[in-house]
Amino acid sequence: MTAAVESVDLKTRAVTLRGPEGRVMGFKAGEEVKNLPQVKVGDKVVATYYESIAARIVKPGTGPPSAAQQAVATAKPGEKPAGAMVQQVTVTATVETIDKNSQYVTLKGQEGKTVEVKVKDPKNLEGVKVGDEVVITYTEALAISVEKAGK
Repeated sequence: MTAAVESVDLKTRAVTLRGPEGRVMGFKAGEEVKNLPQVKVGDKVVATYYESIAARIVKPGTGPPSAAQQAVATAKPGEKPAGAMVQQVTVTATVETIDKNSQYVTLKGQEGKTVEVKVKDPKNLEGVKVGDEVVITYTEALAISVEKAGK
């Protein structure tokens, strides 16, 4: 998504953006936005979002423990504001039930909670049996940058 900077109030840190369909949105830039004085009316704010889910079947007892990771990067002092954030969560769950007709699998997490998951491609159920473990990795990333007007 790309939006144009409509206004910047350095005292209150209020920023107003106009989106691609003309929708106006405002927000308060937090103190972590160190280079707010470099943002000018007409500059472009570019945001890119990425999300993925990966799953793999492993032998019971061989899945990794649950884990979460996060990384954040920001622009250097004096540059236009920019930043990126990536977070990834990995969990191991046990296959409790499989309904190949409706393509639903019930998974039980390490804390004992269960969830029903719709399997999009029935081929992914081939060879899977109750008691197998599935390792699921969920990743999301967000990158935001400010570019000079005209770019």
